[in-house]
Amino acid sequence: MNKEKAFVSLKNISKSFGRLIANNNISLDIFRGKVLAILGENGAGKSTLMNILSGNIRPDRGKIYINGREQDIVSPRHSAELGIGMVHQHFKLIPEFSVMENIILGDNSYSLIDKKRFISKIEKLQSIYGLEVDPDKRIKELSMGERQRVELLKLLYKNADLLILDEPTTVLTPIEIENLFNSLKNMKKEGKAIIFISHKLEEVLKISDEIVILRKGKIIDRVRTKEIRSPESLAKKMVGKEVLLDLKKEEIPKGPCVLKLKGVFGKQLKDVSLDVRLGEIHALVGVAGNGQRELIDIIYGFKKPCKGQVNILESTWEFFFKKKENLLGLSYIPEDRTNMACCMDMSLWENFLLTTRKIFSKGIIIKNKRAKEISREYLKEYNVVPLDINLMARQLSGGNLQKVVVARELYKDPRLIIAEQPSQGLDIAATKEVWQYLLKARKHAGTLLVTGDLKEALTLADVISVIFKGQIIANFETSNKQEIENIGAYMAGIRP
Repeated sequence: MNKEKAFVSLKNISKSFGRLIANNNISLDIFRGKVLAILGENGAGKSTLMNILSGNIRPDRGKIYINGREQDIVSPRHSAELGIGMVHQHFKLIPEFSVMENIILGDNSYSLIDKKRFISKIEKLQSIYGLEVDPDKRIKELSMGERQRVELLKLLYKNADLLILDEPTTVLTPIEIENLFNSLKNMKKEGKAIIFISHKLEEVLKISDEIVILRKGKIIDRVRTKEIRSPESLAKKMVGKEVLLDLKKEEIPKGPCVLKLKGVFGKQLKDVSLDVRLGEIHALVGVAGNGQRELIDIIYGFKKPCKGQVNILESTWEFFFKKKENLLGLSYIPEDRTNMACCMDMSLWENFLLTTRKIFSKGIIIKNKRAKEISREYLKEYNVVPLDINLMARQLSGGNLQKVVVARELYKDPRLIIAEQPSQGLDIAATKEVWQYLLKARKHAGTLLVTGDLKEALTLADVISVIFKGQIIANFETSNKQEIENIGAYMAGIRP
């Protein structure tokens, strides 16, 4: 497709984990001055391929060439020395350090005497690529968009020529996404090669030059972005069938209030009030780091509110969390499925028991046989692949692991569901399935949907509240078109 010399070439790369073939004979050329989007369903092999390029995993077979020379990438440090850098979905920054300290970390030539020289170099990079951020500010004082800029500056400071971005827009406001795309265009002009991994197909079509599609560990297509007619046609290429996300919402009668917050304060929270009713999905929308974490911790009983009223299922906060049995009426789908929702070295049926153990217990005895039967039945219903309850959680793709979590939490037949970024990192097919499960659950539950994804909020929610710096700055029904237009501004703390 391209006659110019590739900066990075992968030749016949294969990698297996036991019986699972993650990458199967992949050959791929990556060019300077281009944004290459890599798409695929969860489990298609994207992460494995990027981990091989980043030096985190060694391939079983195949060769890697950089500027025409064969390289055996043995570690992340070696990958960085070869000009490859990756911005992960969860940033790897030290919160107490300044921007400058994070950027120059590992640079042995640094000394306090040379601080002005290092600041000058960072400011030059900021000017070239449009990545403005105060070098003296501490990371914990920055927005998520600013933190991402620091991650990019770290790579550029170390002379990365190939930048891999994994789901880079997940934690950004619409304004920050535009800023990121402008920076990526500047990087293209400077001859950088960029790999863009995302499940947001509209964004892929907007920023990429070429698209590679993986399915079951193989490259099934490589196309110029301008040849793709629509997100729908791209989704069909990726999944192999027609997939539309315009779900029809059945009208569900609203019931009593299952969650009521009134004047709640915390370390980050300031006078938060909102209601969630049975039969309703109430979306709490905002960029990560604006108090959502503390609010979830309070609602799920990890943390006591400093001040204010919290009523859960018509009980006070104190009374509700006195009895462990009450927790069966409350389900939580965490954002972090690998560290919080699941134990990665436990089997799927054991993970199914993590929050449902009371249902399968008689005294101190757990009915393992019954638990296995139910977990198999539910994982089949929720289309978990492969359907083997004895597999370890770490052997599943992100999308299938998320379906395990959703199946477990909805099996409890809860009356209140907290769903935190439920489709984050999921492919379009898995996203549709998870959304359908949440819409169906409205028949018996109220849901607080905590998300930064506007499409998710607008597709699922009946009511939207926008949170910024610990405060609810807007609250409206999704039928209010004027307020819908203002969401992006609200997420940035701007009141139109």
